[in-house]
Amino acid sequence: MTPIDFGLRSRDYALHRHGPPQAFYERLQRFADLDGARVLDLATGPGTVAFELARRGATVTGIDVAEPQIAAARARAEELGLDDRTSFRVARAEATGAPEHGCDLVTSGQSWHWFDAPATVAEVRRVLRPGGMLAIVAYSYLSGHCPVSADTEELILQFNPDWPMAGWTGLFPRWVDDVVEGGMTFVEQFCWDYDDLYSHDDWRGRIRTCNGVGSGGLPADEVARFDAALAVMLRERYPDPVPVRHRLWAVMAQAGGA
Repeated sequence: MTPIDFGLRSRDYALHRHGPPQAFYERLQRFADLDGARVLDLATGPGTVAFELARRGATVTGIDVAEPQIAAARARAEELGLDDRTSFRVARAEATGAPEHGCDLVTSGQSWHWFDAPATVAEVRRVLRPGGMLAIVAYSYLSGHCPVSADTEELILQFNPDWPMAGWTGLFPRWVDDVVEGGMTFVEQFCWDYDDLYSHDDWRGRIRTCNGVGSGGLPADEVARFDAALAVMLRERYPDPVPVRHRLWAVMAQAGGA
C-alpha cells in the first residue's frame, strides 16, 4: 500500500464526494451565527464545507496539506462564484498560520481522525476568539447498514486485501475527550443516520477518493481496473441513482473567555 495522499484524486473530491447534509448546517447555526462569521476550515479538501458556509454568509479560509486539493478548491470557488468569500492555502491543522483569536468558528469535516488531536486543539484555542466555536463533523457511509456500501468494500478488499479501514462505523466518542482534555468546553455531541442519493458516476468518483483505492491505496492502473469492476457491479445490482446510508457524527466545543 502506497502512502495516503488525498491530493491524488482532487477533482473526484470536488465533483463526486458529497459533504454533510443541509440539516447539519441548520443545526450548526444554533451554535454559531454563520452570517458574517470568520471561519477557518481545517483539511478543507476541495472546499466542500467551506463553500456551504460561504453560501450562508461566512467568510472562510480553508487550509489543507495537499497542494492539489487547494488548487481544486480555488478552481471550484471561481466556478461557483464564491471566490470573494473564500480563500485557500496550504497549511497543517496543527499549525494553521491563522491570526491569534481571529476566528469565530473552526470546522473540521471528515478529517479530525487524521490529526494530532492535542496539537490541533491547542491551535484551535489559539485562533478562536473568546467564546468561539469548534465544530468537528464526520459523514461516513455505513457498510454495515447498506448493501451497496458492503458490496463496494468487498470489492475494495479483493483489490487491496490489506486495507485496514473497512467496516467504518462512523462513531467517534473519543472526540469529546479530545476537546475537554485540550482545555475547551464541551457543548454538545449529536448523531443521526440518513440516506444520501448517489448516481453511479458519483459513487464511483467518491470511491476513487477512498484511501483504500485512489488516494494512495492502489497504483493508477489498479485504480482503473477497480473502477471498471465497480461500474459493472453497480450496473448489475443497483438502481441509478442508489441511496447510500450514512452516519453524521458531530461534536461542538467552545473556547474559553466568552
